[in-house]
Amino acid sequence: MRPAMSNFGYHTLISFFWLIISYYSGYYEVFRYSKGIEILGKLLKQFIFISLITFAYVGFKYKYVTVDEIEVFIFWSLFLIGFVKFSIFFLLKKYRILYGGNQRKVILLGNGKSVDELKDFFTTNPDYGYNLVRVFDLKSNKKQELIESMQYVVDNKIDEVYASMNVLSNNEINYLINFVDNNLKTIKFLPDSKNTLFRNLAVEYYEYIPIISLRTIPLDKEVNKRLKRFFDIVFSLFIIVFLLFWLTPVLALIIRLESKGPTFFKQKRNGLNYEEFYCYKFRSMHLNPIADLEQVQKNDPRITRIGKFIRKTSIDELPQFFNVLLGDMSVVGPRPHMVSHTEMYAKSVDKFMVRHFIKPGITGLAQTNGFRGEVETEKDIINRVKYDIFYLENWSLLLDIKIIFATVINAIKGEKKAY
Repeated sequence: MRPAMSNFGYHTLISFFWLIISYYSGYYEVFRYSKGIEILGKLLKQFIFISLITFAYVGFKYKYVTVDEIEVFIFWSLFLIGFVKFSIFFLLKKYRILYGGNQRKVILLGNGKSVDELKDFFTTNPDYGYNLVRVFDLKSNKKQELIESMQYVVDNKIDEVYASMNVLSNNEINYLINFVDNNLKTIKFLPDSKNTLFRNLAVEYYEYIPIISLRTIPLDKEVNKRLKRFFDIVFSLFIIVFLLFWLTPVLALIIRLESKGPTFFKQKRNGLNYEEFYCYKFRSMHLNPIADLEQVQKNDPRITRIGKFIRKTSIDELPQFFNVLLGDMSVVGPRPHMVSHTEMYAKSVDKFMVRHFIKPGITGLAQTNGFRGEVETEKDIINRVKYDIFYLENWSLLLDIKIIFATVINAIKGEKKAY
């Protein structure tokens, strides 16, 4: 009797192809406005392709397939995973109707047929979880109403804004886009009567109503989010086990011999969705009361001798791999700022808040392109934000790997602003 199919080779192969097929079939792209038939179609597509790969693997390795193995696979792939997927989808719908949970607070801007249709959709489909709080028809004093609507968004913690392009000029559209970006809100547009698109935007359908999304973020896709999280966990565990395990006690001794105080320095910073978390570093400065207020400058007298070395080589950042393991940070992403600096830049730098749509990183695209460390001029922070927005709109695992390699090379070579 030959061994069962549940061996390491099979599971490695099937896991690899599962992720690839999931990505291209959109298997994990299930949203609150998705239809049950769409989910079923994705499930069947996944099942068919994985079945073909399973039969090919067994046929190649064992030359024949038993009925028992097929039955076990069908139960595992279709009934178990499919049942869980559908259960979560429908239970969330019931939860929204019965308990009013899992809601997204939304407002509508504009008037006309498309606005009326979307208003009716929101009010007659409570299972989708959209709580339409208010409609601004923009009929009387449009400029004043737009200002009032954006203030209403902030005051009432609105999650999404839906605006009709029929009644908005390009300047007004730009005003809305800039406002929601700087206040970490989501805006979506109802296309005008000519379906004119002024940029490459994503179009979604709520039943038969076309909705335009301002920005497509790859990490909003569940499969990408899981892939990045898997990579973060594996990479951070590798660094912690093979580097920090022996390096930490050595540095702890040197740091404490030179200056009194703890080995680690923790500081509140803003992460995903602007939430605060403690970011950890090896302490590189003498204890001082302004550590959370003033950024380190060149030849800063607060920095210790060992601090100069570990900052120059970026070794001081290594404890942040514990932040990655905890889920507060990612290996690659926009660098988090001190809370006081975040509040300052949010008011003065356009689109600064967009960086908080994804997790912050130990390193990032901006840092590998010369915009790390101290912000000396306005140009530094503006370019940092531009690189961060490019990263979140164009993320890929290959881009993460490229940034990691560039970071290691820069650390070995030494960077001018690493002080």
